[in-house]
Amino acid sequence: MSAVAHELPAVSKLPASAVNAKLISLIASAAIAIGILLSGFVISEPAPYEIYMAGLIAVWALFGLRISRAVVPLLVLLVAMNIGGMIAMTQMADLANTPLYLAVSLFLAFSAVFFASVTSVQPSLYRLIFIAYVVSAVATSTLGIAGYFHAFPGSEIFTKYDRAAGAFQDPNVFGPFLVLPGTYLLYLLLTGPVSRMPLLAMPLLIITAGIFFSFSRGAWGMFAVSAVLLTACLFLQSASGKFRLRVVVMTIAALALLVIAFIVILQLPGVSDMFTQRAQLEQSYDSARLGRFARYTIGFQLAMEHPFGIGPLVFGTIYGEDTHDIWLKALMDYGWLGFVSFLTLTLWTIGAGFRILLRDRPWQPYLLCAYVAYLGNIGLGTFIDIDHWRHLYLLLGLVWGAIALEYRHQRELRLARPVSPLAISPAR
Repeated sequence: MSAVAHELPAVSKLPASAVNAKLISLIASAAIAIGILLSGFVISEPAPYEIYMAGLIAVWALFGLRISRAVVPLLVLLVAMNIGGMIAMTQMADLANTPLYLAVSLFLAFSAVFFASVTSVQPSLYRLIFIAYVVSAVATSTLGIAGYFHAFPGSEIFTKYDRAAGAFQDPNVFGPFLVLPGTYLLYLLLTGPVSRMPLLAMPLLIITAGIFFSFSRGAWGMFAVSAVLLTACLFLQSASGKFRLRVVVMTIAALALLVIAFIVILQLPGVSDMFTQRAQLEQSYDSARLGRFARYTIGFQLAMEHPFGIGPLVFGTIYGEDTHDIWLKALMDYGWLGFVSFLTLTLWTIGAGFRILLRDRPWQPYLLCAYVAYLGNIGLGTFIDIDHWRHLYLLLGLVWGAIALEYRHQRELRLARPVSPLAISPAR
């Protein structure tokens, strides 16, 4: 009893402001985690993610959202891109749903700035965001796998074109959404203690199965490239021969298990036929007279004739199919202003992220996973429209949050560096 009595005064002496700050921080972290969890459920639009995050960003902005100076280029370039879309809208005879489309584009732009801002102020949010993303990915992957195998009545709602789609409208978005959490789990497997491997293997297996049964060639390629880049970076970054040997051994073991699992899965009814069909490098809609590649030529010719663009989604109404290329889409939907802004943002993100990629920082593991996944998304954008992919803007925010953290870290080092007496000019 006396021990308790001695502890009570210490607790009562805590400043009320400190208690309130801790409580607010917990609520804020929980609010962000909920938003990330909702990102895996986009089976209808507007999705709960958009509604929730729009409200969260608005509330955060009212109560002091701080945008780092290092994040300003991200904000400026995304806003410039959307201004290009608004200018392109003036070229349209019938606006239809264009204002709503641009409103979503602007929201996604602000979501990237939001994630960059909150992580640059509170780096501990990285771990929370990644954990919530893994939980969301496992949940939506489970739904997609259940739908593909018709595990329960009505489960077909989680499939599209006989492919796993999870709680998404399109398997070609569902698959790429799973790449970042899959890459993060792979990182934890490669770097974490052996005792944790069984705990990490199960969610990684579920996510990998979700990627496979999406039968998205882009997602397959993205995950493969992300895994290779991640492994290469870890190998190059470490000076420990023991760790490098571990990476090599685990890579060989993973490839062997992957081959075995692949052979077993192909024995399942219908899987082999679908895989053979989807594994072909070129599909019928790629090389038809007005197929994907033919539309590239047409689109770039239009861009030369219409520097302000032709308006969001107009290209598809003219030629029956949308651009299926983020660069061509930027030209058509956002004009040359939008195209230059997006190109500049992409090159800036890749360059600035690469410069700090292997620096030993607490947030470096999250930057590494987000960066390789971002590269995969941009590469895939050459063959598919990624304009409104929510996870792409999350990746942008995560990378730019790390860029802002490094900027602040370097500034603090400069301020803390002692000034040499020789550098001070004597008073006259």
